[in-house]
Amino acid sequence: QVQLVESGGGLVQAGGSLRLSCAASGRTFSDYTMAWFRRAPGKEREFVAAIGRSGGRTDYTDSVKGRFTISRDNAKNTMYLQMNSLKPEDTSVYYCAADQGYYTGDYYREIPYDYWGQGTQVTVSS
Repeated sequence: QVQLVESGGGLVQAGGSLRLSCAASGRTFSDYTMAWFRRAPGKEREFVAAIGRSGGRTDYTDSVKGRFTISRDNAKNTMYLQMNSLKPEDTSVYYCAADQGYYTGDYYREIPYDYWGQGTQVTVSS
């Protein structure tokens, strides 16, 4: 089992940047495919980005490509989401998630992910 704790959220103006962190504890961090999801007010939770166990593979939802970067440091048991050029529509609660399986074609779906953090609020003002 792994425990996930997100941090780094906050209030930022449009065009600004934030870096989210997801600290993992428990089992070996490098055994997990990791991802970020988000939920905007009144909407379903949606996929943002995913990263493979070694960090060699990443995928993004179209709306954040070129603006967000997912990364991980297995030595620090931490995953990151660097968010640049933020827009008001990025306002959401951001969740990190861990999948104890290998990277698959279902990386964008919630189903493969076994563990979830509590979320961190990101608010982008216009």
